[in-house]
Amino acid sequence: MATVLSRALKLPGKKSPDLGEYDPLTQADSDESEDDLVLDLQQKNGGVKNGKSPLGEVPEPDSDAEVAGAAKPHLSEVTTEGYPSEPLGGLEPKATLSIVSYVRTSVFLLTLGVSMVLVLVCAFLIPCPPRDLHSTWSRHLGPQGGGDFSPLELADVNGDGLRDVLLSFVTSRNGSAVGVSRPTATLVCLSGMNGSTLWSSPLPEEARDITCLNLMPGRVAETICLVTGTHKMLSAFNATSGKAIWTLNPNYLPNGTLAAPGVALPDVDDDGVRDLVVLAIGELQPGLCFLLVSGRTGTPVGRPVKYNVVGAGNLIGPQVYITANRAVYILFGFGNIQAVALRDIFVQAQNRDSSPPSLQIEEPEWEKRRSINLSELIDIYSDRVELLQLVKAPDSNCSNLLITTGQGLVLLRGQSLTPSWTLSLHGLCSQPTSGYFTDDQTLDFLLQIQDGAGMKKMVVVDGDSGSVIWNSSVPCRMKETPTTSAVTSDQKSVFLFWAEGLSAASPNSDAIPGAEPPSLHHLYLLHPAFPSILLDLANATGTVTASKVGINDLWKDAFYVTRTTGPSSKGHPAPLVVSKLSLRWALMEGQMVQLKNTTPKIGRGELRRFLSRIKFVDSPLQV
Repeated sequence: MATVLSRALKLPGKKSPDLGEYDPLTQADSDESEDDLVLDLQQKNGGVKNGKSPLGEVPEPDSDAEVAGAAKPHLSEVTTEGYPSEPLGGLEPKATLSIVSYVRTSVFLLTLGVSMVLVLVCAFLIPCPPRDLHSTWSRHLGPQGGGDFSPLELADVNGDGLRDVLLSFVTSRNGSAVGVSRPTATLVCLSGMNGSTLWSSPLPEEARDITCLNLMPGRVAETICLVTGTHKMLSAFNATSGKAIWTLNPNYLPNGTLAAPGVALPDVDDDGVRDLVVLAIGELQPGLCFLLVSGRTGTPVGRPVKYNVVGAGNLIGPQVYITANRAVYILFGFGNIQAVALRDIFVQAQNRDSSPPSLQIEEPEWEKRRSINLSELIDIYSDRVELLQLVKAPDSNCSNLLITTGQGLVLLRGQSLTPSWTLSLHGLCSQPTSGYFTDDQTLDFLLQIQDGAGMKKMVVVDGDSGSVIWNSSVPCRMKETPTTSAVTSDQKSVFLFWAEGLSAASPNSDAIPGAEPPSLHHLYLLHPAFPSILLDLANATGTVTASKVGINDLWKDAFYVTRTTGPSSKGHPAPLVVSKLSLRWALMEGQMVQLKNTTPKIGRGELRRFLSRIKFVDSPLQV
């Protein structure tokens, strides 16, 4: 009781010896706690109303109720010297705290509501990247009027992140004034998403090749599609609209026809756009001539440059080769490989003695191979050359030369032009397909070899040593079928090729090869991690004339596009079909085929889990 009385009689702001300096906040809390204590005491004693007890008795002066009743009004009136008189704020802090809490809750709810509105607005206004929901599609383009070439190209023309399909086909044949029937063709662009037609453009003659490229590297520019015809047509099309940007005037080739597709060069006329070179062959004489063409306007950069080439066999090139020292050479030939410096072509075309500084660079090892009479032609290789490919070297910034001959395969080092290895093989029937089969990060090669009637042997050659590291015989009556590869995120490649149906039964099965209809062919996939297993991904009727593999960078997927000519009936031209297949989808739906005389090292469940983790990327080393 004494403690309560002593606390109740303390004056506000009064400095006591057992307390520190005056603190208004501490004093207010103390007053409030003291008031609560006094009220509790009053309730315990029966309550007090107007200073009287419930029984009407006057409380004793020494009772707790009397002391509290007398003390409370007295405290509110007491002032300390030097301080103004203020009322006690026992209830005001509670009200202030409740208002602050209400404001804080309102601000939080308002912020949350605004955030939700912004999220919903962004979800509806900002478009999501298009997902390739159509894993497969097939487009029938109707009957085609023949043709000797099947050009096919992939490029993103509408900016949706998915590569679209460009192709050309012959629509009809029109007789010319001299009675020679020449075909007319159409250039078509199909959407990579669903196969719908984005645009089409008529061509005056059959197209030999379609190449989409950027003629202004290092800058954001529209993709250009370069179309080379079989006679004298060379045109550049805007890939987005399908409109022709320029067309080479055929009068610049009065006595010749284009022998090969146009090839992109560095900028030789200093207009900021890469230029082109085309190779024309005379109609009456066997000579070859080069013509430099401006990539900006399509007009010649100088006059044609003629060379008398001696040789017999397949036309090789032209192909542009840039050495490690940045010297530029043009590779070409008939059954052999020769090179000519771009500097020499430019000087003759311009009829002057000097060339731009970028073209004056020479490669010493190449220059040593010039003929004894200091001819402009450099001999590279001459032994029944049938095909030439440039393969990126893993240990330098230049390329090696992969040469297919009548006797086999030869790999020349690009820097020194010396053989790296030679492989003797007979019956090569298609261009080698490069990819990563081993773990040495060197490009290996998939080959097709004729192996008897109705059979061919698929062979994988080690790119480092030239030895055969995998082979299998498969039934196939098509003389030439396209092969492709796609690189995965772990720097391995899957190889794709066509063959007739293989038995999916046990390896000791006696299934007869080619028991299916001869027009039905299957697409098989070989993964280097499982060399004893092939995956049957799809099948097609007719003849597969061209194929391409594109990468969907957004979804880490690859898609396989084929151009197929269906079986034709009497009196009716063969129909043309273009199809697209998602490889990641096909891997999960494909059928496992075990090769004969092999033992599988993985079960079906483990194989499916492995295939589900595969992701495809663009290859950084392939040319």
